[in-house]
Amino acid sequence: MKQLTVLSGKGGTGKTSITAAFAVLAKSTVVADCDVDAPDLHMLLHPEIIKAQDFGGSKLAVIEKKVCIKCGLCREKCNFDAITEDYEVNAIACEGCGVCKVACPVNAITLVPRISGKAFISKTKYGFMSHALLYPGESNSGKLVTLVRQNAKIIAEKEECERIIIDGSPGLGCPVIASITGVDAALVVTEPTLSGIHDLERVLKLLDHFNVVPFVCINMYDVNADNTNNILSFCSINGIDVVGIIPFSSEFTHAMVNGKTVIEYSPQSSVSEGIRNMWNKICQSTKV
Repeated sequence: MKQLTVLSGKGGTGKTSITAAFAVLAKSTVVADCDVDAPDLHMLLHPEIIKAQDFGGSKLAVIEKKVCIKCGLCREKCNFDAITEDYEVNAIACEGCGVCKVACPVNAITLVPRISGKAFISKTKYGFMSHALLYPGESNSGKLVTLVRQNAKIIAEKEECERIIIDGSPGLGCPVIASITGVDAALVVTEPTLSGIHDLERVLKLLDHFNVVPFVCINMYDVNADNTNNILSFCSINGIDVVGIIPFSSEFTHAMVNGKTVIEYSPQSSVSEGIRNMWNKICQSTKV
């Protein structure tokens, strides 16, 4: 079973649109949306949820009023001002760090798990999908990504699927690291802008650190020819395969507005053709 993660150093490069298009083109594949902070792959694939599970990613301090002696140590030590003058815990402000529990001289404070989000297993018309939603203000998105990937692997093994396609989150943080650990390859979707080039280089360094085979797609390549050439030159010097060069097109936007992947909305367009060629190159690559 092969695992491919689609990444981007910044938002808005077209990462999710390309991932959704891959889901249409692929066969015997499970798709995992690991952008748990702001998932949107479901808007294009329209999954039907068949299983949901609570995610207890963080903890909440609880003060036992009958035991509390109101000494004030918990309020003094809390860096988040999460404990009120009435010695009640503000659930929004509490980070679950446990300092108050350690400081309490009478053991009146306990940390209890709280539901930080939900993970889902769903069915789309193109196969199974594993995805999740982290509730606003909650932490441990990396742990939730790990749960999404575990669910995807279980489904893939059960259904004897050949590949898992992972839609990662933008940036370089914990959820991205959780999205690439142990995968076979990653496709970095970039754009020919200065920020796009800068973020591309950072993501490639991260992939190199984790020994993940990198591929690059330049989306909207015709927006700036000089920057596109700079990306091509950089990748050539560093031995990185540029498997896709996609032109700027309003077809992406029109497809999203209609709740479809670009492959479904305009199958004969140059964008769809470019994505097909890119998918074939990745599947045929000897590196994975």
